[in-house]
This record gives sequence, C-alpha cells and structure tokens, in this order.
Amino acid sequence: MGFWNTRGLRGSTLEELINLTNDAYKNKGLAIVQKIPTSITPVSIDKERGLIDKAYFEKKSTVDYIGVVQGIPICFDAKETTRESLPLQNIHEHQLEFMEQFQKHKGISFLIIYFQKYQEHYFYPFEELRVCWENSKNGGRKSIPYKSFDKKYLVTSSNGFFIHYLIPLNKYLVRLKSQE
Repeated sequence: MGFWNTRGLRGSTLEELINLTNDAYKNKGLAIVQKIPTSITPVSIDKERGLIDKAYFEKKSTVDYIGVVQGIPICFDAKETTRESLPLQNIHEHQLEFMEQFQKHKGISFLIIYFQKYQEHYFYPFEELRVCWENSKNGGRKSIPYKSFDKKYLVTSSNGFFIHYLIPLNKYLVRLKSQE
C-alpha cells in the first residue's frame, strides 16, 4: 500500500479498494479485471528501508485496469480529487487515445472518480470525458465539476464489494442499448 505523503501514489487507497472488488468479482464469476502495472526502472534504492528512492517510467502507461465483464471488454482509470472538480490535467492525452481506440473495438471505457470531499465514487463514461476534454482544448473549463456528475452513476459499497462499479456500468449499458 502507498504512503500518504508520496505524491506518486495518490489514489493508492482507491486502487486497493478496486483491487479487492475485482478479486471479489472474480471469485463470484462476475468479471475478470486486472490492474495494469506501471513499468518503472529504479535509479536509486534505499537498501536500509527497502524502498525505491528514485525511478523513471519506462513508457507511457495506458489505463489502470483492463478486463472483461460477462463477455464485455472494459478498461478504466481510477482518479481521485480533493477538489470540488476533477482537473483534466490529471488525465493524459495518451490515456484518452487508448480509451478511444478501445471503444472503437467495441470495448467500454470509463473512469472511476473519487471525490474525497464528498466521500463519493462515480462511474464516468468515456463519451462524457471526451466532450469535456475537447471543450477544454477549445478554451472551455479545465476541470469536470462535481455537480455535473450524474447520481445514477454513483458507485457504492454493497454485497461485499467495496467499489461496486458493475451496478452503474449496467445502468450505462442499459442506456446505450436504449439508444440503438
């Protein structure tokens, strides 16, 4: 588990809860979703404490998670904010490009966002993220405000799942089906 004061490990508690949820999904036969490790090369190691002091990223990462839910391919990234909005600078262009390519191959891409201030998690569809991203590139708002998140996509803890994102994912899939 990450250290609270380490900037590079922000969101590690969120990711740990998602990992536990994914293990439970796997155990119940609901989904197979895995954390994608970020490749790093250590430069300096504190042998006394057994910690990496300095490292660099080998290549740009894609998203945090990838898997399949009952035949539906999914990928998503976990984001956390202490603000009343999610800064778009927290989402990298190469991540957006990967999510878009994933969608083109009939996958579902999304974010799971944790608002610390409200202690709420949200499922956020890629299509909405793409609109916000494009608007910001054209001089619009540089963040996604909390008030714009749809309560129907609130992710709760239930049935032994800490971050039970399959419920809002299902609501999203039903919405997509009704638009066909």
